[in-house]
Amino acid sequence: MAGIVRVNGVQISLDDHGSGIPILLLHGFPATRFLWSRVAPPLVEAGYRVIVPDLVGYGDSEAPAGVRIDMASQAIWMLALLDELSLSRVIVVAHDVGTAAAQLLVAGSPERVRGLALLDGVYADDWAMEAISSIQAWDPANARRLFAVLKRRLAKSDALLEMLTAYEGEAGGLRLIRAARDLDPRQTLGTLDRLRAAGVPTAVLWGERDEYLSIERVGKRLAQALSVPLVKLPGAHFTPLDCPAEVVAALREFLRTFR
Repeated sequence: MAGIVRVNGVQISLDDHGSGIPILLLHGFPATRFLWSRVAPPLVEAGYRVIVPDLVGYGDSEAPAGVRIDMASQAIWMLALLDELSLSRVIVVAHDVGTAAAQLLVAGSPERVRGLALLDGVYADDWAMEAISSIQAWDPANARRLFAVLKRRLAKSDALLEMLTAYEGEAGGLRLIRAARDLDPRQTLGTLDRLRAAGVPTAVLWGERDEYLSIERVGKRLAQALSVPLVKLPGAHFTPLDCPAEVVAALREFLRTFR
């Protein structure tokens, strides 16, 4: 089922399929819920309920003008979404800066999360912001030209191109500029201590060829900080689209803990 949920003055578009233990899949920047299009169906087939939203201000989800769509706000909205769906506890799987929202959600409300899987994500205030500095500085008057640059830099496969078309045209470019400017790496400073204290079972998965949040600079440090093994995946940064079969296999191994 695809649908729209309205919470706290924002509109969240999502896919919600299957039954069983609920899994919340969170994308990052500059993605949409399409990131999980090759991962969600096998998880549904494996007997899980899979909820895949567009983060607020991304894809088809909407926020009023003037409302910040930073990751701390995303964490609050995702908790409100769980309330609307009458879900008391979920497993959270997140990618890229979506892992910032996931970390903040767990740190603030650990009782709502059964397990946490972090893919190619952030460590403290290392969010690879240098990779999006040009988008933050982009002149909104030329927003319609942004997609061509995004396509040239990131669309290394048909799947990535399909995901990025959400930001085509002037409206899409303006959404992307807004999202980039609202990212704030300071929001996850100190979060790892709270994550460890929460005691939520955690997995860390990483693309061996991640060119933005490298496995050496970020992946290994994150896994070490959380005292969990680092699961290496044969992909670049966008692992759910690069190597979905391997992502699904690694997630299913982690999910066995909760059966």
